[in-house]
Formats: sequence, C-alpha cells, structure tokens
Amino acid sequence: MANVTELSDDERRLAELGYKQELDRSWSGFSNFAISFSIISILAGCFTTFGVGWNNGGPAAIAWGWPIISLFILAIGLCMSELVSAYPTSGGIYWWASKLGGVKAGYYTGWLNLIGLLAIDASVAYGCATFLDLTIGSFDSGYTPGDLNRVFLYFVVVLVLVSLINIFSAHLLAVLNNISVWWHVFGALAVVLILWFIPSHHASVSSVFTHTVNNTGFIGGSTHGLGFLLYVLPISAILTQYTITGYDASAHLSEETHGAADTAAKGIWQSIAYSAIGGWVLLLTFLFAVQDEAGVTKGGGAVATIFSQALSSKWAGVILLISTAGQFFCTTACMTSTTRMLFAFSRDGAVPGSRLWSKLSSKRVPVNGVILSAVVAVLLTLPALVKVNIGTPAAPIYVPIAFFAVVSIGVVGLYVAFAIPIYYRWRAGSSFQQGSWNLGTKWRWLAPLAIIEIIVTSIVAMLPTVNTGNPFDKDFAWKFVNYTPIVVIGALALLWAFWHLSAKKWFTGPKHTVDLDVADTFR
Repeated sequence: MANVTELSDDERRLAELGYKQELDRSWSGFSNFAISFSIISILAGCFTTFGVGWNNGGPAAIAWGWPIISLFILAIGLCMSELVSAYPTSGGIYWWASKLGGVKAGYYTGWLNLIGLLAIDASVAYGCATFLDLTIGSFDSGYTPGDLNRVFLYFVVVLVLVSLINIFSAHLLAVLNNISVWWHVFGALAVVLILWFIPSHHASVSSVFTHTVNNTGFIGGSTHGLGFLLYVLPISAILTQYTITGYDASAHLSEETHGAADTAAKGIWQSIAYSAIGGWVLLLTFLFAVQDEAGVTKGGGAVATIFSQALSSKWAGVILLISTAGQFFCTTACMTSTTRMLFAFSRDGAVPGSRLWSKLSSKRVPVNGVILSAVVAVLLTLPALVKVNIGTPAAPIYVPIAFFAVVSIGVVGLYVAFAIPIYYRWRAGSSFQQGSWNLGTKWRWLAPLAIIEIIVTSIVAMLPTVNTGNPFDKDFAWKFVNYTPIVVIGALALLWAFWHLSAKKWFTGPKHTVDLDVADTFR
C-alpha cells in the first residue's frame, strides 16, 4: 500500500471508511452530476409514464402535481446529499444504513436498493424499446408499431448494447454521461420549440390547469368526490416519483469521483432541482399541445397520441427519436449505477455468488455484475409479453400493464431503501458527524418530511391502477393486476426468511479492504 502522504484526499477518506481505492477514480464532479441527471432523464420518465398522470387525474394532476411532488423529492435528495458527503462510498445508502442502523438495517436497505435498481434498469430499457418502435413507425408508413413481441426483442437488444458499453470502459461511460447532459438539455429544448411553434392550435390555460380525467374505471370514471381525491389522484404522483429517481447514482459512483465528499453531494440535489424545472416545462408543453383531450384519454394517455394529434408524422418522429436517444443514455447510466451498487454489496458478501459480482476486469469494470443485471432485467420484464387490450375488440389498443408494475417496483424498492438511512440519520441527531456538505440543523424537519413522503408514495405505488385489477371487482382479471405488492411483499418475506435462517449467522455488514489499525493512521 502507498504511504499516507502519497494518498489523495479522496483515497485518504476512503481508507478512513475502511476501503482501498480499487475502482478507477476518473470522474469529474460534472460527470458525477451527469450520471444522476441522465438517470432521472426527463426525456425518459416524462414520456414513458405520462399516461399514469393523465389516466389518474388528467392535465390538472400533471400541471400541479409535478412541482409539488418535486419539492418533496428535493427534501429527500438534500438528506441524501448530507449522507454521501459524510460517507462517500460505492455502497451508498446500504453503507449509510449499516453505519448508522447496524448490520440488519444495512442488509434490508442493500437488498431493497438492489431490487429497485434492477427494476429501474428493466423499466427504462423497455421504455426505450417502446419508443424506438414508435419512432420507426413515424418515419416508415409501412411499419405498424405496437407489436409487444417485437418491442420485447428491441428491449433485449437495448440491454445487450448497454451492457457492452458498460463493460468497455469506465472512462467511456463518463464521456457518454457528459454528452447525455447536453442531449437532455438541447433535446428537451428542441421538443419544447417544436411543440410550441409547429402546431396551429394550443390548449387553453384553463384546460391545462383545471381539467381532470379518470381513465381507471374506478368510481365509475368520476373526477369528483373523496374517491377521486384520495385514491385515483394520488396514483398520478408516480409520474414524478418514477421520473425523479435514481439520483443515488452520484453516491454509487463516489469512489470513482474526484472530491466526492463535496461533488457527489451536489450531484444529488442539483440533478433533482434541474430535472424538476426542466421536466415541468416539458410536461406543460405536452399539455398545451393537446388538440383533443378525449382522444388522448381514449389512447390510454399515451404521449405519442398528443404528438400525432399536433404534428405531422415526421415532426412527431423527430420528437420520438430525441426521446429514444435520451432513454438509451438513461439506460446506460442506470446499468452503471446498478452494477456499482451490486459490486459494493457483493464486496461485503451479501449477494449469493459474491465473488463473481465483485470481480473486476483489467479495466476495473464489474463485467459479471453487468451481465447479471441485464439477465435479471429480462426476467423481471417477461410479463410485459402479456397483451392487455385497453381498447375495444374492434379497435384494440394493446399495452404492457407489466411495464407500469416494473416502474412501481423500482419506485418502492429505491425509495424505501432511501428512507432507512435517512431515518437513522435523523435518530442519530447531533451525534452524526457531518461532512463538508451538510444541512446544518435543517435535518431536524427535512428528514421526517422525507420519510413521510416515501411512506405515502410507496403505499400508492402498490394500489391497483385499474378497476379490473382489483380482486373485488366483478370483471377482475389477473392480466390487469399491478404485481408490485406481490413482488415487494414476496421479496421482503424471502429476505426475512433468509436473514433468520442464514444471513444473520454470517453477514457482518460492510467489510474492510484496509485493516482498521491501518485505517486509523489516516484519520
């Protein structure tokens, strides 16, 4: 090992936390911000889950809901920024939970985080494949988009390409994420300009901010009363909650980032803030471009319906192409974040086959972890092959209900994992050793606010999204079921059983790759 005097500040801090520098620390602060910004990707979530907002509240739910939910998410991000500044390791939230709450807290946090990241990989890659299918259809009049078998094939191809990019080079990933930032900025700007200047008509301010929709079948499609306010409308929050997630990537890449105690912290909250502003502008632009509200509702709230109403096929294709490329960048960044978390969790022996997933190639890339992440994403998304017709027998509209379930799994897994270390940091109070970037005393109210928001949205994400997915409905069918609670509760049951039958006997939490007595000399 190098002498203490030969270590950089980042390496010294990492050694204090018990780890030697293994990953290639080649990322700048901008690159660290870029990966979280790319994973949040307003060109992905705002497009792919727009229908969730539309079907569960309509224009008003999206126009008002996005900024309100974004503020709550920023509170979560600020709490996490303080944590990563204190503990800049690839283990991220798992490491924080272990440090503050003990081995058991770390065990559950790590697994929930990993499940959430794997689900996000799957959902973003599938969204990219869906929009690739739509893009081709816009430019080729002889091509009919919507074949779910073909979309699934595109999905597998996207995962293969993204895996190869992740395996190739950590430096290439940093470059791609830097490019991705500007693609998202100028791409979103291009979408906004096209939708403002090309259509001959725009919706009124009143329709955007006051019109409501209930396309779920619940309470007879009513947009009034407590049923709408307390059940249907809250589900629209998933649009924002899903889009603005994955910003823990800045923590997972902290061991590869220069000045991580400061830059990774800024990477988290800045990526949330800029995405919140850009996403709101983008969504308002979509809403003002609506030509026929009833037509959008009939089309299942798909944003592509808005484009086909307002634009020619070629202009709609340009927007879809911009989004598809942004989603590809997003998928690449998601895979990077997932494999770094898998590497850190495996490094501590928590995952079956840990030696394989923590093994690094000659280029310091966890190749086996990349392959595993891609395979799990495919398995998790297999139910998307089930065709669900939300139209009529004469005019079928096939949608993969499973896609929205995978989205919800990602939301629940990640956000519950976020809540655990935030809770333990709040409980630690003033005894918590703050890093160079901190909240001062604002953690006293920000932390409980963040935890409450996570609890509420996690419950909402597990609710049936259509009336025929409700087991008590006379038209209930399994193909309409939101299988998020099945996966989440099932996973928790398996984790509980695994912990009590095996893991608690040998899992000791974060392991050190630097001897503790040596690490003490760095303090």
